[in-house]
Formats: sequence, C-alpha cells, structure tokens
Amino acid sequence: QVQLVESGGGLVQAGGSLRLSCAASGRTFSRYAMGWFRQAPGKERQFVATISWGGSTYYTDSVKGRFTISRDNAKNTVYLQMNSLKPEDTAVYYCNTVDFNNRRAIGSWGQGTQVTVSS
Repeated sequence: QVQLVESGGGLVQAGGSLRLSCAASGRTFSRYAMGWFRQAPGKERQFVATISWGGSTYYTDSVKGRFTISRDNAKNTVYLQMNSLKPEDTAVYYCNTVDFNNRRAIGSWGQGTQVTVSS
C-alpha cells in the first residue's frame, strides 16, 4: 500500500502558476501509474492528469497545454506544474495511484492540498 502526502497548494491570481508535490511512501512507488484529481466545492472529484511508471502522460481536456505531470522515482514524488491558472481550477487537489488505462484511482486518498485562483 502506497501512502501519499500532497503539498504545494495556495492562493494565486489568475494567470499565475503553482507546483504541487505528492510524496509517496513505500518501495513499490515506481511500479504504479500516478495521477492527480481535484474536487471543487459542491462537485464530484474529477480526474486531472496521470503518468505511467514509464513516463507516458494523459490529461483531461480542460488542463491540456497548461498543466504538466511528472515524477521522480528516486524521490518517490509526483508533481503537477500548473500554469496559466484560471478561477475554475480552484479545488482541493489529490494524488493517488491510478489504473492508467481507465484513469481511475485505485488507492486510498490523502488529505489533499487546496488551490485557490482569484480572478
């Protein structure tokens, strides 16, 4: 079981950038596809981006060209670089292990990190 701790959220103006980090415990981190999800107030949690163990990536349409997911297996960490942020990106962001084929989370959720984008 991989345990996850997200960090890096904050308050930023529209057009700004943030980089989220997700630190994972466990020696098997590199075997898993990892993903980022987000949950806005009053809405269901939704998929944002995923990266396979080999580095292949997939993004939801609304963040393509603005967000970049990456991973450092030596540090057991996955990142989400978010540029050109919009108010509609405001949400709690979570990372998780992912089934890369269907982009569904397969692990336990952490506490998440709040991202707030002001207009």
